[in-house]
Amino acid sequence: MSRNHPLPGFPSEVNNDPSIDSQATSRVRQRHPGRPLRSPEDCVTVTRIMPADFLDLAGRDVLVMGVANRRSVAWHVAQMLTDAGGRVIYAVRSDERAETVRTLAGSDAPVILCDVERPDEIQRLAEEVSSVTNRLHGIVHSIAFADYSAGWLPFHETPRSAFLQAIDISCFSLVAVSNALRKLIDPDHGSVVSISISTTRMTAENYGYMAPVKAALDSSICFLAKSFSTFSRVRFNAVCPGLLKTSASAGIPGYVDSYLYAEQATLRKQAVQTDEVAAAVAFLLSPRSSGINAQGLVIDAGMGINYFDDQLVRGPTAPMETDDPESSS
Repeated sequence: MSRNHPLPGFPSEVNNDPSIDSQATSRVRQRHPGRPLRSPEDCVTVTRIMPADFLDLAGRDVLVMGVANRRSVAWHVAQMLTDAGGRVIYAVRSDERAETVRTLAGSDAPVILCDVERPDEIQRLAEEVSSVTNRLHGIVHSIAFADYSAGWLPFHETPRSAFLQAIDISCFSLVAVSNALRKLIDPDHGSVVSISISTTRMTAENYGYMAPVKAALDSSICFLAKSFSTFSRVRFNAVCPGLLKTSASAGIPGYVDSYLYAEQATLRKQAVQTDEVAAAVAFLLSPRSSGINAQGLVIDAGMGINYFDDQLVRGPTAPMETDDPESSS
């Protein structure tokens, strides 16, 4: 039986096999009970195109930098990559962090020490990664640091040394690491993903100088993508999450209050979860995102468009207004 409307790009055995229609219909009914089916053609597309490993990360080697503990974005990314069949090579800045990674990932996990403030250690990182793999498919740069030891200060009083150190660790390290590893990164399918923030123009006093630092990181992503394009197709992108529950954020003065406020500013009234950020990173590392380059993918649950939410403007005790006619019945 031939289809009345053959699907373009499909081989004839797909368009002419009647069993595929019933298989597809059955699968959709199992996954989405109660959903009306439009046509067998809609279903067969899902059945025949979607592979089991949609992200195609199995067998790929990815360097993950910045695991501090099990709450780290980097650790959540590493777990997703491992679950997808990828191999993770870890880079951390201290013996203590290395021990943490081995506790989390197992004693056999490849862990390399690298303090990104030291150029010699970045060069040694490249040498040690090359001893583990001859082809790196991705880099996850989840490194940020700000010295708040002086306490909260208005931005114009930011200590020069603290600002430059934050730039060095949080931003320039991406440039230095990418350059050191450029010959190892897959020139055709390599992907580098850094972790930024959802907006660098929200002037939260307690975040201090880190927003300008992240702005420099966002710009560096674009310039790295451009400069690498002269000799490769390596992609550079950032994932830009809203406020998260991480150990690093706990060190920011007044962060808990900001986190709770930001949660109410989301459209769903639930803060962004670390796994949601990790999933975005995994997608950008995968070949499925091959057309995305020099971009920042915002993961903020709609917070960025919800500044004038009625509950925020009028206060948490204000009654919620709705246009739903059934709500008043």
